[in-house]
Amino acid sequence: MKRNVVASIAIAFAALPAFGGPDAAQLPSPLDLRGAIGYALDHNYAILQAREAIRLQEGVIVQVRGRQIPNLGAQGQWERNSASISELYPPSTSLWSVELQATQTLYAGGGVVSAVRNAKLTRDAAAFDLQTAIDTALLDVRTKFYNLLLAREKIRVAEEDVQLYEHQLADTKNQFTSGTVSNFEVLRAKVFLANAQPNLITARNAYRIAIEQLRQSLGMPGAGPFPEIAGDLNFEPATYDSDSALASAHEHRPELRRLGKLQDAAEASVTTARSGLYPSLQAFGSYQWIGFGFANPAYGNLSANGWEFGLQSTWSIFDGRATYGKVRQAKSQLEQSRIAIASEELEIDVEVRQAISSLQEAAELVTASKQTIDQADEALRLAVAKFHAGSATQLDVLTSQVSLTQAKTDQLTANYNYLVALANVRKAIGLSDALVIP
Repeated sequence: MKRNVVASIAIAFAALPAFGGPDAAQLPSPLDLRGAIGYALDHNYAILQAREAIRLQEGVIVQVRGRQIPNLGAQGQWERNSASISELYPPSTSLWSVELQATQTLYAGGGVVSAVRNAKLTRDAAAFDLQTAIDTALLDVRTKFYNLLLAREKIRVAEEDVQLYEHQLADTKNQFTSGTVSNFEVLRAKVFLANAQPNLITARNAYRIAIEQLRQSLGMPGAGPFPEIAGDLNFEPATYDSDSALASAHEHRPELRRLGKLQDAAEASVTTARSGLYPSLQAFGSYQWIGFGFANPAYGNLSANGWEFGLQSTWSIFDGRATYGKVRQAKSQLEQSRIAIASEELEIDVEVRQAISSLQEAAELVTASKQTIDQADEALRLAVAKFHAGSATQLDVLTSQVSLTQAKTDQLTANYNYLVALANVRKAIGLSDALVIP
């Protein structure tokens, strides 16, 4: 039921008028995940193209339906000629005519109805294409947003690391002044501080790059200032049962529902191809105005008008087996659509299992990183205490600080990987960010 709502939303999106261009709206500030996803729904270029594909199919439906309703046409003619080449007696030197004609297809072997059905099913498939584009684009936005949060937190860790090394250097200088440590200890503290600076520079550059990557995913052109980011890489454990996840994927994934629509369209195409084996019948009616001018002035001009109506039928009794070839092509396309569904189901099953396995791995790594950071924090505290008590060296303190920094970075990365893995699971089982944004 939820996915039916998604399809309706997709079609509604396509029916919206085109907006005033990518610059029509500004990003909210501060920018959280919900705001980023909302902005991408209106500005992401892949989503916009998918909406236009639905508008294109709507035009195809209107075009095909033209054979179901009466067609009205007009034609006119005027000419002058030499009396010597006139086939009339008395010879004419001018002719004009105007005709209005209406035609209505009464029977076409089911070809018109099946063609309209094919166009509608293709339009529905395009709606699921739109939902696929939305799911893919929003997964990319979510991933890039998490990446930006990760880059921001890495800057914070790097800054804390530099501050701790600065504090350690100041502490070592004080001890050197008091004569408790050698100049070598001061020099080593300076080296560790200098080695921490490139990490901070790299982290800040990664943050700038992450902003541009998110800007691209959102569909935000230009080089204006980017708003402040709001959010955290919080770990909230979630579990998914494999059987339930597979059932959800088979029910909700728009790729499968799109292929189902295309299979139905292929069945309609077989009927359309077979219609060439049957006669077609049209009703027509027209009204004509005709006038002649004669070479002999005594005859003056002659004009007449009147109506006519009737039925006309065509039947291609033998067309060199061209229709037979069209039917075979349509049947082959139908069989290919069935194979495509089976192949897509297998691909989705593998994707779901892999996504759940990656989520389990990411959760285990988060748990392990939490334990490591607690241990590294305690090791640093003990190293500092022993150093001040004279039972540990400065190298012990600096090494413990390096371990703590690595543990913090590993924890941030583990949380990031878990959130990305969770987003991939949700997409794999057919949950859409367009409907539910936690």
